[in-house]
Amino acid sequence: MGRVEYWNDPAAPKPNSLVPACGVLAIDDAGRVLLQRRRDTGQWAIPMGKQELGETPSQCAIRETQEETGVLTEITGILGVYSDPGHIVAYTDGEIRQEWELIFLGRPVSGSPAVNDEASDVRWAAPSDLDGLDIHPTQWRQLRTWQDGTYPHVD
Repeated sequence: MGRVEYWNDPAAPKPNSLVPACGVLAIDDAGRVLLQRRRDTGQWAIPMGKQELGETPSQCAIRETQEETGVLTEITGILGVYSDPGHIVAYTDGEIRQEWELIFLGRPVSGSPAVNDEASDVRWAAPSDLDGLDIHPTQWRQLRTWQDGTYPHVD
């Protein structure tokens, strides 16, 4: 299923759902961040996904990160809550989400980066390599929060 992300775009379609998403900005001992290249957009992103009924936000974040990257993480803190109603995600199945994201800080526990159905590439990226990657502005906002040390972020 394809998707298009909008951020403060007056041409964005009106949302028909509100979805909580959770993820982990995992940082390894070398100070690199774990990123996935999304198959649906081709852009690099922090692994995250929709919280399911019956799970906590931290369980969701750990599950989604492992599913999308092959790396099991543990939570070490909170990067922030990103709830800008101008962030709209339109899916080809007709769902148009106003998505808000709770992003945790974390570290790897086990596993290695691996491609899968959702990610065409997964890697540990040095902060100096981020500018060379195609990253959506909403993801840049989260990465800049981490780089600038201005967390926890709440909007």
